[in-house]
Amino acid sequence: MDSPILVVGARGGVGRHVVEQLVAAGRSVRASVRDLGKADLPDGVEVVVADLTRPDSLKAAMDGVADVFVYAPTQGADGLVGAARSAGVEHVVLLSSGSVLLPDVVGNAIAEEHRAVEETLAASGLRWTPVRPLVLASNALNWAKSIKGRGVVRLVRPAAATAPVHERDIAAVAVVALLGGHERVSDLLTGPHLLSQEQQVEVIGEALGTVVRIEELSEAQARSAFDGDRVEAILEFLRGAEAGRSPATGTAAAVLGRPPATFAEWVADHLAEFR
Repeated sequence: MDSPILVVGARGGVGRHVVEQLVAAGRSVRASVRDLGKADLPDGVEVVVADLTRPDSLKAAMDGVADVFVYAPTQGADGLVGAARSAGVEHVVLLSSGSVLLPDVVGNAIAEEHRAVEETLAASGLRWTPVRPLVLASNALNWAKSIKGRGVVRLVRPAAATAPVHERDIAAVAVVALLGGHERVSDLLTGPHLLSQEQQVEVIGEALGTVVRIEELSEAQARSAFDGDRVEAILEFLRGAEAGRSPATGTAAAVLGRPPATFAEWVADHLAEFR
């Protein structure tokens, strides 16, 4: 009997799909969560409590596991590696970021954060495989509150175009990596089509049957409106996207053998969150 595959962060947007797809593939799954009371995972999944900031909990969760799926941790990469080594893990599939593959974002805080985790895994002696989505379609959920409340989205650089990828397709690529791999599994991963932020808002409005207004913000206004140390990194990405430096790739189709979901399909799957 195959050893279970551990999915760390099983309640996350990608992690939940990884769990469901592994179960559908007939694999034994162990899912780690921080709160057992909120697990709500498929029947037959072994659920354990683990935290990336507590290596002792990770080692226990990894006991008897050969393969692990994990989000790139903003903290605790060394603990992850140590726990995996101690538990005898054979393969780590890391949900990283496609930004590490873009030469024009060297020095960007988000890209460098993921690059540092990748470097830790690369130096670990473990076999590991990164999955590198560039722009998640689920980023549009950041607009849901203002769309529901005011029918408006506040945007910096509305013309900035990206190719958002559905979290279900990210998970499917990760599952390929877990179950045997593909030569392009670590290539830059995107959705099928480039869409400006303005066009993405239009797609959401069409699905809702309404017009969603856009309020354009300057970068200075964005710095004032949005807190957090990632604002500058996001602004840098948007400048590049407006300049045509956020590509659409064929990675998902090559790895999965089918077209990835469109942004309109992603919106249909999440429409209730915008109502």
